[in-house]
Amino acid sequence: MEILPGGTVHARVWAPKARRVDLVVEGKGGEEESAVALNPESDGYFAGPVPGLPVGGLYRFRLDGKDTLYPDPASRFQPDGPHGPSQLVDPAGFAWTDGDWSGRSIAGQVVYEMHIGTFTPEGTWDAALRELPALAELGVTVLELMPVSEFPGRFGWGYDGVNLFAPTRLYGDPDAMRRFVDAAHGLGLAVILDVVYNHFGPDGNYLKCFAEGYFSDRYKNEWGEAINFDGPDSGPVREYFIANAAYWIDEYRLDGLRLDATQQIFDSGTPNIMAEISRAVRRAAGRRATLLVGENEPQHASLVRPVEDGGCGLDALWNDDFHHSAMVALTGRSEAYYSDYRGTPQEFVSAMKHGFLFQGQWYGWQKQDRGMPAFGVPRPAFVTFLQNHDQIANSGRGLRLHALTSPGRLRAMTALTLLGPGTPMLFQGQEFAASAPFLYFADHTPELAALVAKGRAEFLTQFPSLSSPEMQARLAPPAAEESFRRSKIDHGERAAHAETWALHRDLLRLRREDPAFAAQRPGGLDGAVLGEEAFVLRFFGGSEDREDAGDRLLLVNLGRDLILRVLAEPLLAPPLGKRWSLLWSSEAPDYGGCGAAPLEGEDRSWRLPGHAALVLVPVVQATPTP
Repeated sequence: MEILPGGTVHARVWAPKARRVDLVVEGKGGEEESAVALNPESDGYFAGPVPGLPVGGLYRFRLDGKDTLYPDPASRFQPDGPHGPSQLVDPAGFAWTDGDWSGRSIAGQVVYEMHIGTFTPEGTWDAALRELPALAELGVTVLELMPVSEFPGRFGWGYDGVNLFAPTRLYGDPDAMRRFVDAAHGLGLAVILDVVYNHFGPDGNYLKCFAEGYFSDRYKNEWGEAINFDGPDSGPVREYFIANAAYWIDEYRLDGLRLDATQQIFDSGTPNIMAEISRAVRRAAGRRATLLVGENEPQHASLVRPVEDGGCGLDALWNDDFHHSAMVALTGRSEAYYSDYRGTPQEFVSAMKHGFLFQGQWYGWQKQDRGMPAFGVPRPAFVTFLQNHDQIANSGRGLRLHALTSPGRLRAMTALTLLGPGTPMLFQGQEFAASAPFLYFADHTPELAALVAKGRAEFLTQFPSLSSPEMQARLAPPAAEESFRRSKIDHGERAAHAETWALHRDLLRLRREDPAFAAQRPGGLDGAVLGEEAFVLRFFGGSEDREDAGDRLLLVNLGRDLILRVLAEPLLAPPLGKRWSLLWSSEAPDYGGCGAAPLEGEDRSWRLPGHAALVLVPVVQATPTP
């Protein structure tokens, strides 16, 4: 539905199953005020002017004169949810103030994953907006919003969206979302949206009433019917999704997208639908820089290769390998999809140097090869994280990582994540050790809710520790409002947990201001194993001419105190004429640490404190050693 110059309203819908399509204008009470027959066009489209429909007016479609009315498949807003009428929205009616905003490219970014419904007690755009200055102060640069397309019920994660162009009424109206984006840009924060292009939710999805061609039975999809991107009638389907990607960039001035579960986006043709989405996003942004991030469980590095080289043109991929290795190291658990990881120093050195750990080797958990070569992929293309919405909820009780490991180990691993060469990502509340869990919640009809709860419980049985009757009985019911309510974070805990906030703030400042950590350049670091649970990363800072330049050492010890009496490792050697000096320690009292003894003893041996990370900087040696 478009508002043309002069105020004329024009409708267009793809409905090849119908011989006649009427657009019905509805009154506020749901009564029919008028109906307009749309003109048939080629390829199953119907279109035409719609007199008498004002901005804010409600409408639906009638197919072949039948009584049932359907919402617009491309509705911009569903004020009563996915089963109600669509509302005409004027996308040009909002007064933007971000005219100087130029967007962000992937290098140098810090991502923050956010669920609007649980980010504040109110769960609205306007309430979330109030907390943005604190995130900007922390050092966050990109907000990654969990899906907001309209879905049924009173609460949910958003991955069961059915109206892809309509931001859900649960968080506010379309202009409330625009206010949020506008305010974020004013604070220097980019905003990207998690979009689900691999399936539709089962409730409120009326697309098949218009066209069978939206879906395909050629592929097995984990969450229902696969989207038809390469079969008969796939042209209009591709147009629908490409238009949706551009729509968020154009009408909401978003700075990019996060593509959910791309391994379930099936397309055997050329160009791949994701390559076309990538191009559409760049075109819609014009001169603004944009970000395209993919979630891809099998780790297909081709997604971040340039389109002209046969890739899909994305900017970054989530690095599950790093997360899984970190979880094993921090919790000692290696069940289910963690079973092929040991959490060893070598895994962390390799992850920092090469991104993915599995790049085509055998993967025992799935009994198949995993990944593809990723050598040469830029370091910022790997999004590294310790927590995200899925992984917290998959702990069974929705516990955050600080509740599953020791404080010292978590501080050390946080340093590795935030100083490493990838693009770090935090999950909402991680920055102040939020006490709230993050549970799986979805409000559905009773019949569907029972199936969802059953499926969720069965999914978690892959973890032997969660398959016992005792743990199964303690799983939070997804349809319970209490599961949703408990997941809301309290930003007042920033003060109560000030040490955790300070840790993240100072590490992000160090990452931003120190040239060695900020570089993210190819070949910019090397690493070595120092002990059973200890390793070193050396960041090469380039020129020694500048006072703030030079190499940096990041020492991480996840085990007990380690004494290095002999430093037979070249990466530990200081630059010529210099010595190493402590720049930062995860054991500083400001972060809740217990302090640490001097690194170097009188016998020149090094003591690496247990459960700690240290950053060393070269300084001029006062008395050169012969």
